[in-house]
Amino acid sequence: MPLEKVILAKPRGFCAGVERAIEVVEQALERFPGPVYVRKEIVHNPHVVNALRQKGAVFVEELTDVPSGATTIFSAHGVSPAVHEAARTRALKVIDATCPLVTKVHVEAKRFARDGYTLLLIGHAGHEEVAGTMGEVPGAIHLVQTVEEARTVTVENPEKVAVITQTTLSVDDTKAIVDALKARFPKLVAPSKDDICYATQNRQNAVKAIAKEAEVILVIGAKNSSNSIRLTEVTEDAGRRAYLINDAREINPAWFEDVRCVGVTSGASAPEHLVQEVVESLKRLGATQIEECELVREDVSFGLPIALW
Repeated sequence: MPLEKVILAKPRGFCAGVERAIEVVEQALERFPGPVYVRKEIVHNPHVVNALRQKGAVFVEELTDVPSGATTIFSAHGVSPAVHEAARTRALKVIDATCPLVTKVHVEAKRFARDGYTLLLIGHAGHEEVAGTMGEVPGAIHLVQTVEEARTVTVENPEKVAVITQTTLSVDDTKAIVDALKARFPKLVAPSKDDICYATQNRQNAVKAIAKEAEVILVIGAKNSSNSIRLTEVTEDAGRRAYLINDAREINPAWFEDVRCVGVTSGASAPEHLVQEVVESLKRLGATQIEECELVREDVSFGLPIALW
């Protein structure tokens, strides 16, 4: 069966937080004398990082690599108070590109801790967003990564426990963990609004929709992009094969043997031009029908940080 059809998931690609973070770097490069430093990857995508590097941004791992007094941007994933303090001690001019939805989780963490709750953070160890959130209330927060950990985590007062989550998780996996926590802590308190961001949810729902027809789904995104990895997991949970690729160069034609329909989506940090390059590659492999499956229209936007007003 030759490859015939490509279905593009929509929404896909850049979310409002990523667009804002990229604009923060571009505006800073225009407005401030260089060099402009960026702590960590501004978003988790090498194509985005390399494009900004070519425009003059200097990416560093830690603030110790930044000269005192220099302009420094914090990534969209957020940082802990300790990082803010380190920036103050070095007299850095800080522009904070933290996604407002991540900031919301930080605010929730501080509010729950202030009210005497033990916090359970559902997330992935080592992710920058998790490190930043845990740093807000280091003595009152526990990381829960799996249903198994939800069943064994211990807290001082089971009557006063609150849960928050990383913004880029699988909606279904998170629900399973929250359900396990509720079974153990009946008085578990959650935020009034879901912590998993709108874009993450929309992209996962769009993948589920195209998985009804697409036999294989290509997810365009970086290997360290949490929301992109979750898209591959959602695909596999729907019974389809998924491949996470950085760009069209990583496509293996052998993936499409006896496949008629391929789905394509992209993580929230992946530029649209990568999607179009993948589509062109699939055309060369025989696809003649290109369809877009739009599940919901996104119109979210975030204003720039005060430092750029």
